[in-house]
Amino acid sequence: MLIGSSLIDYVIGSMIGRTEDKKKRKALLLVSLISNLGTLFFFKYFNFFIDSFSSLITALGFIPHLTTLNIILPVGISFYTFQTLSYTIDIYKGKIQPSNDVVAFFTFVTFFPQLVAGPIERASHLLPQFYKKREFDYEFASSGSKMILLGFFKKMVIADKVAVLVNAVYNNPSDYVGAPMVMATVMFAFQIYCDFSGYSDIAIGTGRILGFDLMTNFKRPYYSKSISEFWTRWHISLSTWFKDYIYIPLGGNRVNQKRWAFNIFITFLISGLWHGANWTFIVWGAYHGVLLVFERYTKSVSDGWLNLLIPKFLVKLVPALVTFSLVCVGWIFFRANSIQDATFVLTHMFSDVGDYLDPVKMAVKFRGMGWTPTDLIKVFIFILMLEIIQWIDRKRFWGDSIRKLPRYLQWFFYVLLLTIIIFFGIENSVENFIYFQF
Repeated sequence: MLIGSSLIDYVIGSMIGRTEDKKKRKALLLVSLISNLGTLFFFKYFNFFIDSFSSLITALGFIPHLTTLNIILPVGISFYTFQTLSYTIDIYKGKIQPSNDVVAFFTFVTFFPQLVAGPIERASHLLPQFYKKREFDYEFASSGSKMILLGFFKKMVIADKVAVLVNAVYNNPSDYVGAPMVMATVMFAFQIYCDFSGYSDIAIGTGRILGFDLMTNFKRPYYSKSISEFWTRWHISLSTWFKDYIYIPLGGNRVNQKRWAFNIFITFLISGLWHGANWTFIVWGAYHGVLLVFERYTKSVSDGWLNLLIPKFLVKLVPALVTFSLVCVGWIFFRANSIQDATFVLTHMFSDVGDYLDPVKMAVKFRGMGWTPTDLIKVFIFILMLEIIQWIDRKRFWGDSIRKLPRYLQWFFYVLLLTIIIFFGIENSVENFIYFQF
């Protein structure tokens, strides 16, 4: 798969670069689009569309005789397909020149730190780095090592621990109502963030040790004060990909309001479908598209009310809490195994509100989900540690800030973080990175 995808785009890119004929260039680009998207459709979406069509035909009273295929989804196909596709599109648009070094190009596509779950790199940023002579940079490698350390902390200590509670509730939603659903939903927000941003930290850090600069994929997304800001901070490599290759070609914001709303909605609908062949992901994408359209039309009014009704010291906090809450509602569809499960969670998560204030009942409920009160305390302490690091990181890389401390305090912090990873990380069952499935 990797060899075929890479070879097709390398050859097509070279052919586009050698011709000025607009029709030939468009035809070659079309070949690249069909080969990449056709491969992605076959492996990832063929069975989904067959099943959906069969369900529709059955609902209309017919008996379909359609069969699905036993297809294994190639690891990382959604990521490297988009990476190679952007290469040919950028050559077609004249943004970059085709590569003359087949080894460098293949290495760009298959660069192991970010191959299976991103960041989705652009040829204009990463490919030129393979042409340069590799020289070890201690400072660069040091910052990379710190990113890897934080990535393991996010993944092994927080995400894998939180997964126990989240899986218990979302795999059996009918067994839990009220507080457990609310807790599981909020915890999933931290699970998916720590899981995915943890992988990105490890990938970027590994790249830095090898002397490569990979693009930033997360910028403290839960600090966002609006949904639009959230999407400038979450999975940046994918959101900018959709912006550059779908949203802007559709017209972006250079059109009337109705067409803009259509553009943003379609972009996020496709984004949802990219994440998985399930209606839950499509609804999740559509949900964020609707939120962005609604936000655009109501922003001036909502900002005015905020300034009038909320004290100045809460003007930033309240929008951040509202944004986080809206994002959590979307995560319900992202995590649920089906639309029915997501609907059940939404309609039952605020049942038994009285139990929220009964510590005994709450302890019993959490114990039934695989957590003890001690586990709950540990998770909150670790999340607090992460938030402190991210608060330091908002102005400069947290590693640079720690370097200003006395050396013994620096090493105390690093050893403490490593000790936590070793002793608390092994308590948790090993969970695959969530984005490996995409």
